[in-house]
Amino acid sequence: EEFVAAWLAARPQARGVVVGSKWGYEYTADWRVQVGEGEAHELKKHTSDQLQSQLSLSREVLGGHLALYQIHSATEASGVLDATGVLDNLGTLRDSGVAVGLSVSHPQTPAILKAIGLKRSGQPLFSEVQATFNLLDQSAGPALESASSAGMLVVVKEAVANGRLLQGADTCTDAKRAEGLALLAAEAAALGATPDALALAWVLTHPWVGICLSGAASAAHLKSNADALRLAPLEDALFIRLGDALRQDCEEYWAERKALQWN
Repeated sequence: EEFVAAWLAARPQARGVVVGSKWGYEYTADWRVQVGEGEAHELKKHTSDQLQSQLSLSREVLGGHLALYQIHSATEASGVLDATGVLDNLGTLRDSGVAVGLSVSHPQTPAILKAIGLKRSGQPLFSEVQATFNLLDQSAGPALESASSAGMLVVVKEAVANGRLLQGADTCTDAKRAEGLALLAAEAAALGATPDALALAWVLTHPWVGICLSGAASAAHLKSNADALRLAPLEDALFIRLGDALRQDCEEYWAERKALQWN
């Protein structure tokens, strides 16, 4: 938030920038990459106190730029979608002019469907949902389409599966995945594009996707990712071919994701 605020302050001419942030985790690692036995980098806290504490800080830093405030990593198990006090406070925030959204974690579909039906003062509480959706894990698609039909903005994260869709087919030990990755690379090359751009274009071809996050870590990444805008929407045959070749079981996907090295 401090970085975004500084960027905006240095560019008063910037227009059309929509600033969103998240709440619901307390960062405890104090910038340590490695933490001690039994420690965590962050702790999920979906409570009214945590909401009010983080919202106060977000408003202090971002001021009037804050346009969207999202629950970070909402699940049915976290209880936040049943927490009357939290939902009431979010309703008050919505009524003040800040859009209220949620990002979801596995299992995503139950949380998305529950969020669609939540209301405060007779009006839908959530106007946005952010979820993982990509060529490997396509399981949240029907729920996200329902969210879009209900008027929610659908924001897709992890569209290249934390880099797993960019793995070389020759280094992949899963035969089916390797075949799908080889197809992705070949089809991208035929289009004069890179696999990341084609993977993002596959996501953007779904008409209910409002925003597909890039996750770029460099200008070169961003330029490559942005080529997805040239490719989308994909022709039907290619769209279906890629989806069929790379679809993975949801539980397998998230088990694999959990085992990734994050630092």
